[in-house]
Amino acid sequence: MGNLYRFVEPVVLLLLKQKGRSYGYDLATDLQDHALTDAEIEKGALYRTLRQLETNGNVKSEWETDGAGPARRVYRLTRQGERHLEEWAAVLEHLSKSMTRFVREVRELSQEPAPAKRISA
Repeated sequence: MGNLYRFVEPVVLLLLKQKGRSYGYDLATDLQDHALTDAEIEKGALYRTLRQLETNGNVKSEWETDGAGPARRVYRLTRQGERHLEEWAAVLEHLSKSMTRFVREVRELSQEPAPAKRISA
């Protein structure tokens, strides 16, 4: 069914916008609640997405070493990432309208009587 993991990206951007900054584990906890698919999202997909977002300049990360326990990487959205989130919103809005139209057409066709079969002689 296509690359559903591509839809992890806008959710990660949204969560970082809402939270301000967050750890990967924290994002993984909230990711499924906001997912744009019913498929289970693997943690590996989250971390690959975070790395790609950082490579593209949409997310910045740093190691947090203060406090008890091991160092943790904390992520935050950049200004470019905020613009990228807005682009995703526009794309998903268009996709939503297209999907709504598609479902409506299917439902309308389901309501029509089946075409009569032609009998060939």
